[in-house]
Amino acid sequence: MRHIVAMGGGGFSMEPDNLALDRYVLSLVEADKPKVCFIPTASADSEDYTRRFYEAFEGLGCEASHLSLFWPHRLDFDDFMMAQDVIYVGGGNTRNLLLLWKDWGLDSAIRKAYENGTVLAGISAGANCWFEEFSTDSMGPLAPWKGLGWLNGSFCPHYDGESDRRPSLKRMLDEGEMGPGFACDDGVAAHYIDENLYQFVSSRPSAMAYRVEVGEETPIQPKVLV
Repeated sequence: MRHIVAMGGGGFSMEPDNLALDRYVLSLVEADKPKVCFIPTASADSEDYTRRFYEAFEGLGCEASHLSLFWPHRLDFDDFMMAQDVIYVGGGNTRNLLLLWKDWGLDSAIRKAYENGTVLAGISAGANCWFEEFSTDSMGPLAPWKGLGWLNGSFCPHYDGESDRRPSLKRMLDEGEMGPGFACDDGVAAHYIDENLYQFVSSRPSAMAYRVEVGEETPIQPKVLV
């Protein structure tokens, strides 16, 4: 089975004392000591972000690693990605992430690993990228942008965490700039199996997911992780 876990917000970078979403990602892997690679491209390979990843995932008993494109320390992308149990993509600028991945051919390497059973996970930009389109502030004001298209529909993260997310998404949908899809509050993740939505999970009891389309927003209660 192929797994993608797209987080609207949360995880080690936003909830360092509540790693419920990260533990959920690891629960999809059978390995006793999962190999987890962090890809911080969207944050310009932030050293602090990467350090926090290592602290969190080594603390969860993983064999942690990362892949940098700004300061490349390896170019065997295909082999390195295929060796991972989980590829975890960090947040930041989704447009830059997609441009750099395509220029370096990293998207192809990740796709091969995904088709071979590696779990894909990510937050914000690291969730946006898998969908056909998404809402992003990569260019300044929130605007629609095209993703990799591995998952159908559109995606919007931080739905309750940033005040302009909801009204801007409504405008994009109503004006036909973006198609229907899902929005996730901080702390909520959409779990896809074989490119089909399986369920929403949440690290926070009050956080919600939403089906969004022209003129309509339908709340979806996620499964709250203990």
